[in-house]
Amino acid sequence: MTLSTTTPVHPLLQLSEEVAGALAAGGPVVALESTIISHGMPYPDNVAMAREVEQIVRDGGATPATIAILDGIPRIGLSPDQLELLASDEGVIKVSVRDIPYVVATRTHGATTVAATMRLAALAGIRVFVTGGLGGVHQGGQDTMDVSADLTELGATDVAVISAGVKSILDIGRTLEVLETLGVPVVGYGTDEFPSFFSRSSGHRVPMRLDTPEQLAAMMRAKWELGLSGGISVANPVPAEDEIPSEEMDGVIAQALADCAARGITGKDITPYLLGRIVEITGGASLRTNIALVRNNARLGAALAVAFAAPSSLC
Repeated sequence: MTLSTTTPVHPLLQLSEEVAGALAAGGPVVALESTIISHGMPYPDNVAMAREVEQIVRDGGATPATIAILDGIPRIGLSPDQLELLASDEGVIKVSVRDIPYVVATRTHGATTVAATMRLAALAGIRVFVTGGLGGVHQGGQDTMDVSADLTELGATDVAVISAGVKSILDIGRTLEVLETLGVPVVGYGTDEFPSFFSRSSGHRVPMRLDTPEQLAAMMRAKWELGLSGGISVANPVPAEDEIPSEEMDGVIAQALADCAARGITGKDITPYLLGRIVEITGGASLRTNIALVRNNARLGAALAVAFAAPSSLC
């Protein structure tokens, strides 16, 4: 049995010519989120990073598909001008899955989170998605029920998501427990320990490990050919030369969390505030690490998309 790498595209989506051509030919395509551009990094670092990551994907033999909602239209693949708009317009809304109908109906601009990007990528027929870090269970989430929709989307949508682990501001242990409950495979790429975004270590082991893009592609095929719906979380540690050790980050995160609580920040505003505050506390070191890990994920994403698009021996 052969698993198709493309599916009929939803009529409400607008695909760039580059992405449409690649999908029609069954070529490798890598989805990229847009919240990291509009809410994850300061301008102009964000737009420079976005353009560089797209080029890394192209250099790896795949087509980049940055996803966002502009003027109420879900767009799969953006022009340079559209990337600039996302990076510089302060009115761009942070869009999770629940927000998609509102942003479409009001014809506004929205940057898609991991969850929303997964959903729109799947509608377009894209199976590989690169991000920086996953959302998850927030600190104290057992009381507040503040749990990212990224996790439930991973449990439902057939996309492999490459990240540098769960954002280190979160409760990593509880996040991994939720992913297990949702039946989401968490695979360490070349590592036995689950990475924590800025750091290669977290104190938590990964349930499984694979060491090549071809092995990851085979796992994707096996999962979906067996009818096991839902995504795969591929945990790809930041390169050793770019990491901030976890023992150093622990104090920084504690301070940022305390500042966040003192300001009364809640809901979807928490993560952007914390990431920005961490940049301030670390004197910009965390931003450099963030950019490095996204580059690293983009290289793996391109290699995985190429491997997944290649003919399969599974039957």
